[in-house]
Amino acid sequence: MTKSDLHIRVSAFPKEPGVYLMKNAAGDILYVGKATNLRSRVGSYFSKESNSRYQISFLMSKVSDIETILTHNTKEALLLENTLIKKHRPRYNIELKDDKSYVSLKLSLSDTFPRLYVTRRLKKDGSKYYGPYARAGQIREIVDFIETHFRLRTCNDHDFRNRVRPCLQYQIKRCDAPCVSLIGEEDYRKIVEQVRCFLEGRSDELKESAQALMRRASEGEDYEAAARYRDLIYDMEKALERQKVVAQDPISRDVIGFFREGERVACLVMMVRDGSMQESRRYFLKSYEEDPDLLSSFLNQYYEEGKFIPAEILLPMEFPELETLQEILSDRAGRKVQIAMPKRGEKSALLRLANENAEQAFANRKQRELDEREVLTQLQEKLELKSLPRRIECYDISNFQGKESVGSMVCFVDGKPHKGAYRHFKIKTVDGSNDFASIYEVMMRRLKKGLEVAASGEESEWALPQLIVIDGGKGQLHAAAQAFKDMSIEQVDLISLAKSRLEGEESPFLKTPVDERKRSEERVFLKNRKDPIFFPNNSSVLFLLVQLRDEAHRFGIEFHRKLRKKRTLFSALDEITGVGKIRRQKLLRHFGSLKRVKEADAAQIAQAIGVSEDLGRRIRESL
Repeated sequence: MTKSDLHIRVSAFPKEPGVYLMKNAAGDILYVGKATNLRSRVGSYFSKESNSRYQISFLMSKVSDIETILTHNTKEALLLENTLIKKHRPRYNIELKDDKSYVSLKLSLSDTFPRLYVTRRLKKDGSKYYGPYARAGQIREIVDFIETHFRLRTCNDHDFRNRVRPCLQYQIKRCDAPCVSLIGEEDYRKIVEQVRCFLEGRSDELKESAQALMRRASEGEDYEAAARYRDLIYDMEKALERQKVVAQDPISRDVIGFFREGERVACLVMMVRDGSMQESRRYFLKSYEEDPDLLSSFLNQYYEEGKFIPAEILLPMEFPELETLQEILSDRAGRKVQIAMPKRGEKSALLRLANENAEQAFANRKQRELDEREVLTQLQEKLELKSLPRRIECYDISNFQGKESVGSMVCFVDGKPHKGAYRHFKIKTVDGSNDFASIYEVMMRRLKKGLEVAASGEESEWALPQLIVIDGGKGQLHAAAQAFKDMSIEQVDLISLAKSRLEGEESPFLKTPVDERKRSEERVFLKNRKDPIFFPNNSSVLFLLVQLRDEAHRFGIEFHRKLRKKRTLFSALDEITGVGKIRRQKLLRHFGSLKRVKEADAAQIAQAIGVSEDLGRRIRESL
């Protein structure tokens, strides 16, 4: 469909709220957007003004069709847009991945004796949540501080209900043993309130409480308790010194920083909790959307269901669906959420700080990319590669006494791991331990896939890289080179990286300690060169190659261990009369993993595969 035909179709779109899907000639969804008025919003892509904006003209040059989905209101359109982006993952929409590295602390206030533990999901269960925290070290420091000074229980509810005597935590004075009534509910609740004061930054209130308790303990000649409160005050002051106060009011808020250069964008979320800056998250995006649309989509995805949403969010710009998004976030949080664009005062200063941080993060990222590009350029020049190796794959073979041979493939793009392209290969044509034949098989299968993708013209993770690295020496390199020759591959460079090793043989008459023997350098072998190439030990190029090799080895060993565990399970089951191939498969299919099979009791195993409980018991014992 021509652009003029498409424009005529768009002029007949309804003036209703909804979602529009832009597609290419092959029917693939390129972009998903939402609108309060579909005809007006989509029609704006065809205006004279839009032709002068690079982002829009670039997107529209690829669009062949536009479909719409009507919704009852703008709120439904926002929610549907988010759902469709997650489902179809359009190329020109931003997509925020659920970053599981951020965790929160949960204080289970609904329990008679609350406990504190780490969680990734926030639920409306009457508990109090603190965070999120980006650094695992920060979580450990906080939890250790609380266990040391406040002695909350750490055991789960099952252990707590069934314990008849204090555990080790009580013995080392990190718990007051409420499980066996060594502390009453009222006294325990006072401690919980102190924990809340600490986590919520109410330092003055906590300090006054601790000082009063210290004086009372001292007057009662309980000097051990007095010393404990003294240490609490000292350590608390040290802990709170590290927090930078950026606002005077105690409201929890997120401040969104934004910086754009062409199609590249940096979004920064600065988290302010009780007046102190706790964390900041940086997201680097590539987008052809207009700034208001991008920001709206970013916020809708960032504050997904189950994530912590603060009471206030400060934004650097407005967008049409702001009030609707505010309503959606309030529904998700279960309380009122205020979105604001401050122009003056303390909040405006916070917003400027967030924008400055976003710009600095963008500049740092750009410099890192230049540095990474420089490393790749050095690699190309030193090894005389045909092209800049932006995509590099590394291969390793793993086996155990000649069994369960597997090949591993890891992929780095622009010097960084691209885990979505990692692959495993079960060796099918080689018996026993034969690295050369295994490398040849893996290379033949991989190159065949690459040629198929090139012939189809489609985008795929199987597209051939600029450089392939083999873990090994000349023998492994020659095996891979033979596969290249058989598949007529000339456009991809091939090298091997041999591990460093201890030089010289240890004499049976004059034993030299291992730590006194010299270690050889890492060696890089090329196809048409007899001698290896050496890099200085502090070389960035060598560091990249070793990182690739070590990652391939780790990835292969990890998969190999899984296969060995599975084989061990099957070997154990093979020895049981009445358990054949079908029942083994049923067992794994039902429980989903070897770990869960081992955790199941005899009755559960028997029920899962439809056998007697006696056989279930024998299976359980064999595992």
